[in-house]
Amino acid sequence: MKKLGMALLVLVLTGVGASLLFQEQIGERLFARAVETAVTRDVIGDLPDGMHVILCGTGSPLPDPTRAGPCSAVIIDGKMFIVDIGGGAVRNLGLMGLAPGQVEALLLTHFHSDHIDGMGELMLQRWAGGGRTAPLPVIAPVGVEPIVEGLNAAYAADVQYRIAHHGKATMSLAGAGGVARPYSFAEGQDEMVVYEQDGIKITAFSVVHEPISPAVGYRFDYGGRSVVFSGDTVKLPIVETICNGCDLLVHEVLNAEMVGTMEKAFDRAGRKRLVKIMADIPDYHTTPVEAAETAKAGKAKMLVLSHIVPALPLGYLDKYYLKGVDAAYDGPVVLGKDGMMFSLPANKDSIERSDLL
Repeated sequence: MKKLGMALLVLVLTGVGASLLFQEQIGERLFARAVETAVTRDVIGDLPDGMHVILCGTGSPLPDPTRAGPCSAVIIDGKMFIVDIGGGAVRNLGLMGLAPGQVEALLLTHFHSDHIDGMGELMLQRWAGGGRTAPLPVIAPVGVEPIVEGLNAAYAADVQYRIAHHGKATMSLAGAGGVARPYSFAEGQDEMVVYEQDGIKITAFSVVHEPISPAVGYRFDYGGRSVVFSGDTVKLPIVETICNGCDLLVHEVLNAEMVGTMEKAFDRAGRKRLVKIMADIPDYHTTPVEAAETAKAGKAKMLVLSHIVPALPLGYLDKYYLKGVDAAYDGPVVLGKDGMMFSLPANKDSIERSDLL
């Protein structure tokens, strides 16, 4: 038995030694294979006709190791639209095989920092990696103009560096940055179509996120399917009305009980400034139960929760976060996580879920 044990030990050590000896060659082959797979991957081109909703960021301003800032992607007929672009979301797009260069337009729900702090990176990556010859259209309420102009100015030096390095033929100045496409509601109106082309219709609607104004949500329609994004808002009848049997309702959420627990902890620690912030934020967001009630009233076929407040670094917390939701809405409820994709085939009723991360 001793001889057998020694023989096995020698084999193991020999295997480890061989692995270390050829680690460089193995690494080279693994890297080449990974690059080939990544370069040839075409997530958008492989999608069937319909609408495909991807959560590229389900977090909030609070740090969460598992979630980027608020961001959703809608892919229709090879076109990719982005709704809000929080920090880290552009990196997620790349990890999911969704090249920023394929973005058709960016739509903003409002101008809170966590919804726009990935804009500069998106504009740069769309131009540099996508070979675009026209800037990124930024569709948003009036007030977006100085934001786009400011980011264009902030990245102006970087743009020149890249043109100087790679040449004008590779980096066309005409495609750099973004261009504002502002809109405003007519007096007495609280919704309007902001994009309509090739069977794709996007409708903006006004929501309440006071003191932040304007604030909007969006509804996408294509091929007999519909998706509604609430934007940041308190519980509102207009979200129910706009949904009106929508296939997918992507609603922001804040768990007030959990935020209250944080408020008390900050108070015990003597951190009065954060006590005030925690006391303030529930008054302009929607709780998970309220979002479920909205989904029920709006006859949504599925409710997806995003813009998760507070952070949920452990899956063990999910049930607590969703306490009371099942009693408020009897349809499927998904606590959003980065990388989730919901596919709505054209002119069908099914909703297919998969994960890209």
